Amino acid sequence: MTSEHKIQNDIRIALSRHQCTVFRVNVGSVKTPDGRFFSAGVPSGHPDMYGYRWSDNQIFYIEVKNERGRPRKDQIRFHNFLQSHNVIHGICRSADDALKVVKEGLVGYGFKD
Repeated sequence: MTSEHKIQNDIRIALSRHQCTVFRVNVGSVKTPDGRFFSAGVPSGHPDMYGYRWSDNQIFYIEVKNERGRPRKDQIRFHNFLQSHNVIHGICRSADDALKVVKEGLVGYGFKD
């Protein structure tokens, strides 16, 4: 089974070769000196990658999953938000999926209602 990390790297390379800028989202938790935790980064459910097409500066979001991966509830909530604003986004299991989503401007690719 292909790791999500490898799929992410393949997507970054493929989209970069097709006139797109792509960013990988990093998140994490930090423990403060007094023992509290706080989350650093984007909101829960935010897709793994985002970027824009150079041709029209259209923004897109990519949730990366391997062959067996399924979206979590928080990811489905974020999908619903993006869907409600007609934002290009989808679940991508390969670089080919990501190219399809971005080139065709698909909204909600790979999500089931």
